[in-house]
Amino acid sequence: MKVPTVGESISEVTVAQWAKKEGDYVEMDEVICELESDKATFEVTAETTGTLHIKAQEGDTLEIGGLLCVIDESTAKKTVSKKAAPAVENIPAGKVHEMHVPPVGESINEVTISTWVKQDGDFVAMDDVIAEIESDKATFELTAESEGILRIVATAGSTLEIGALICRIEGGVALAPDTPVPAAAHAAPAQASYASGHASPAASKILDEKGIPSADVKGTGRDGRITKEDAIQAEKQSTAPAKATMSATPAHATGGRTQRREKMSSLRKTVSRRLVAVKNETAMLTTFNEVNMQPIIDLRKKYKDSFKDKYEVGLGFMSFFTKACGMALQEWPAVNASIDGDEIVYSDYCDVSIAVSAPKGLVVPVIRNAENLSFDQIEREVVRLATRARENKLSIDEMTGGTFTITNGGIFGSMLSTPIINAPQSAILGMHNIVERPVVENGQVVVRPIMYVALSYDHRIIDGRESVSFLVRVKQLLEDPTRLLLGV
Repeated sequence: MKVPTVGESISEVTVAQWAKKEGDYVEMDEVICELESDKATFEVTAETTGTLHIKAQEGDTLEIGGLLCVIDESTAKKTVSKKAAPAVENIPAGKVHEMHVPPVGESINEVTISTWVKQDGDFVAMDDVIAEIESDKATFELTAESEGILRIVATAGSTLEIGALICRIEGGVALAPDTPVPAAAHAAPAQASYASGHASPAASKILDEKGIPSADVKGTGRDGRITKEDAIQAEKQSTAPAKATMSATPAHATGGRTQRREKMSSLRKTVSRRLVAVKNETAMLTTFNEVNMQPIIDLRKKYKDSFKDKYEVGLGFMSFFTKACGMALQEWPAVNASIDGDEIVYSDYCDVSIAVSAPKGLVVPVIRNAENLSFDQIEREVVRLATRARENKLSIDEMTGGTFTITNGGIFGSMLSTPIINAPQSAILGMHNIVERPVVENGQVVVRPIMYVALSYDHRIIDGRESVSFLVRVKQLLEDPTRLLLGV
């Protein structure tokens, strides 16, 4: 097998990784390795059936047409009879069902196999969850399309295009209700359920903060799920030996110097790509201002209890900022616009994206028609979207179509920053932490809770007048929140 042609302008590729090893038996169309060029990553599938002999190692750079591997077809018949017989011994006669990567969104053309819930050789029933796949926008569960023995083709961590072969299910037709479960399924030891080893959102956050892998924690929850208490206990167990070691170690000894590597997730790779593209393809500038938060703090303090009693949701800062941005965007429509080729697209609605730090990375779910929502409706939507983000349950629709973004670095203690535009939008507002600072009011120095706000914008369609005026209008609305209620 030689390196195939992978693109009109691509003359060489690098062997990224081998999915199969030297001497492995491979079947036709089975993924055997990944090649990467300066533009994309490609999968190579076996052109025939037989024993694999690798000629190019991982990291080698080959020209198009260079020798990649050799597949010895002479072993095909012998290997098939030896390997396949036990696998199908007790499986009802039927065709092998091939499962391909399903379409998961209009703009998504590839996904990554996050984890396999079932193992190779497991018996699976129709609609059983067998794997998790993730795109650059969300995570999805893959369910069995038939009943039989699972044969995994794409390993965990593999990146596949939509429609690519992901696995096979032997015994392809569904078993009759009175058909006994294949012996292979009974003979195998009890498999951990999907929940086994998975951390709850609260537990996952604790483990991430403490740097403890979930694989090192034994779950005591239902079906082996890792609970919050398990995560807290794991912290105590992991720190105790360290203290004992320190007390027994000579004063001149140095600490540990271990390292660990993790493959970038599909989400993280896509976010990285998009952020670099935004910096390179937009004329991004940032303008700053400061907001006296005292009026909003006083208003929240006065009405937060009655607001919570009536609407069953807390009154936070996000609703004030979202309402203020909604009003200001309608007055300065260029800030709410985007570029599409040689045209500027102006939207008469305000779909505000809110940046949320989720376990797998930063996501930006969208609050639709924010300009028409009341304070309680905004707060409910913020809580709903943030919860779904942290549980990795956001849908594609919930993360697409925003016209403007708000990000709050203040919850992590940020004093000032220049947020990066969320393409294809043209502007983003950055909130920061609130700090008491001396300011001058009516000739007197007084202490006020001040927040710095930053507006990053694409100077190709937003001029200095629009950007500065927009931010001044937001400041005006926040420092006199009565204007938000009266619309003035």
